[in-house]
Amino acid sequence: MPGCLLTIFYFISLQCSAQSGNSNAPVIPEADGYIAIPNTKLAPDKNRTYRAVYDATRASKDSAQLVPAINMAGSELNALGVCGIALTHAKFVIVFHGAAINGILDDAHYKAKFGTSNPNLKVLAELKKAGVKLFVCGQNLLAENIDSKIISPDVSVASDALIVLMSYQNDGYALMSF
Repeated sequence: MPGCLLTIFYFISLQCSAQSGNSNAPVIPEADGYIAIPNTKLAPDKNRTYRAVYDATRASKDSAQLVPAINMAGSELNALGVCGIALTHAKFVIVFHGAAINGILDDAHYKAKFGTSNPNLKVLAELKKAGVKLFVCGQNLLAENIDSKIISPDVSVASDALIVLMSYQNDGYALMSF
């Protein structure tokens, strides 16, 4: 009987944690966390490799916040981490173009443009360390007259964002648009 009570307490505490919004962010602390939901029909699988290419086109509504694609990639890494899935099972790519390019500017240029430090830089370094491949559209840099020397050193210049998106999708990566 005591074992039954412990099991009931465990599931109640999980449910309370999920309802109260207590989430965990073990991989990318600055990104949204994740709450494990017990008894779901489809949960993260330790035997699966997750492949996603994030199409980063939107800037954050608040310049002190993360670019949405950066936050979502970090959030999904947190989900895998909470579920005990090795980061080697996460094959993530982010390609920046459009307004999202502002989020990868170095701190001096970001401050000059928005009056605040760039909150994305630390997370870009964490994402790269976690194995995420980071690209920016070279065509967009040229069109906006942005020197590649003023972007985060963690981001590589690609010839074209659409080539990155097509290449990874052709290799079986799911498209995530933010």
